[in-house]
Amino acid sequence: MNQQRKIAYFSMEIALEENIPTYSGGLGVLAGDAIFAASDLKIPMIAVTLLYRKGYFHQKLESNGWQVETPTEWVVDDVLEELPERIKLDIDSRSIHVRAWKLEIKSSTKFSIPVLFLDTNLPENTEDDRALSDSLYGGDQYYRLCQEVILGIGGVKMLRALGHHDLDRFHMNEGHASLLTLELLEEFRIKSGSKTVSEKDIENVKRQCVFTTHTPVAAAHSKFPMELIIRILGNREVFNRKNIFCCEGVLNLTYLALNLSHYVNGVAKKHGEISNLMFGRYSIDSITNGVNIARWLSSSFQALYDHHIPSWKEDNFSLRYALNIPKNEVWQAHMLAKKCLLDYVNRKTNIGMDQDILTIGFARRAATYKRGDLLFQDLERLRSIVKEQGAIQIIYAGKAHPQDQEGKKLIQRIFQAIESLKDDIRIVYLENYDLELAKLITSGVDLWLNTPQIPMEASGTSGMKAALNAVPSLSILDGWWIEGCIEGITGWSIADNKQKNDAYEDAFWLYEKLEKVIIPMFYKEREKFISIMQHCIALNGSFFNSQRMLQQYVLNAYFK
Repeated sequence: MNQQRKIAYFSMEIALEENIPTYSGGLGVLAGDAIFAASDLKIPMIAVTLLYRKGYFHQKLESNGWQVETPTEWVVDDVLEELPERIKLDIDSRSIHVRAWKLEIKSSTKFSIPVLFLDTNLPENTEDDRALSDSLYGGDQYYRLCQEVILGIGGVKMLRALGHHDLDRFHMNEGHASLLTLELLEEFRIKSGSKTVSEKDIENVKRQCVFTTHTPVAAAHSKFPMELIIRILGNREVFNRKNIFCCEGVLNLTYLALNLSHYVNGVAKKHGEISNLMFGRYSIDSITNGVNIARWLSSSFQALYDHHIPSWKEDNFSLRYALNIPKNEVWQAHMLAKKCLLDYVNRKTNIGMDQDILTIGFARRAATYKRGDLLFQDLERLRSIVKEQGAIQIIYAGKAHPQDQEGKKLIQRIFQAIESLKDDIRIVYLENYDLELAKLITSGVDLWLNTPQIPMEASGTSGMKAALNAVPSLSILDGWWIEGCIEGITGWSIADNKQKNDAYEDAFWLYEKLEKVIIPMFYKEREKFISIMQHCIALNGSFFNSQRMLQQYVLNAYFK
């Protein structure tokens, strides 16, 4: 870590490797992709997150589809390097000791990005405090706030302890990290020798901070009563600045980040617009998410790109030349990826999926707004489509949050549909969705399905992973798909983006596209289907990648 760092990237979860289960889903995967891209582009970044010793749970699905969670065991010192530095945090009138573990993310450029994992599991701490780094998104409000203090305030203190005193930017990936602004304010106050935080201190912090908001779901924005904030952090003078810290007796960490950042962005163009409506007096830009191509590309497509587009790793935009790759070679690469997926599915489930059958994938966090069961609104219509137009087979995967009972019931409804359709359509729901399985599914299916309620899909990245592997999407026009969908060229929309989230109407249009366009094209107009696969790569793979995303952060936020 002797290289001078200029940007500190804070995220409550970061998905880096399969054997480091410190992530739950899209937010963590996006953070990991951003860090890999920063390494590729030699951006002087250091990342900060928490270490979750119990991981984000192992999922077991019972025969009726009910999800059961167990801790994910992993040996921290097998994969991370413990650093000798220690810091202390004053939380609820006691001292909590914190250490950091490090993982260096290295790319083909030989440039590395250090990722710090903060950990309270030290003998100096009480049993309860040692458990603060056990579970991601676990516990009650007290537990969660303590974690966010460790990430934000503890993260800044740890960076200083490691010698990073000249950081130019602090990037908060979602509001969980926004308490770092409190520590920065305190640093500027001490530096000025004042007993109170000044307007100049506030402006200095704003100049350093960047904030990315990821969700239009109100419940996802962390809020804590001021009484709990004062209990945990003490009654600081700065809390009297109600325009920054308090709204009707509540500290909303999203508003804290909005109030103390010079640059704020949503994660797709539409999400930027929605965020401006949600947070009316703030100016919110948009930088559409992207995925790290090298990380999510199947081995068969890596070989294909290496042969036909040798510059693709250094310049992701060169994937636009995919239109020049012979169609038969694109299909062959796809069939190799599909074989890898179906071999895995058949080995795990013994269901006997066939490589020649149109295979649809749906793998997301099992949340009700993502509507994983929309495909099963009318089982008779689905049976009729398959009988008249051609066979399909469907692969599902995804975890519900342990406290999300409705998400768990959603998985059960999919299981019920699987049972009802077992004589007509092969359908599986794979357990324990993780990085490895995500790569297998997004690269191996023939069609990616996405059915969120508008406007709940802030961005979405799974369809981007599919696109760079030449897998077209059939999706509701929300999030990134508003930008990525060229009807009949890169994939297909379900209805338009003006409907009122009527499940029956949306399902009707989903069935229409399957019956009258996609299934007939797959079986009877294969050349045309492969042309759409090529355009997925050339138009969407070349743009919706983390290399382009990070370049936009550099230009708009980091060095501006």
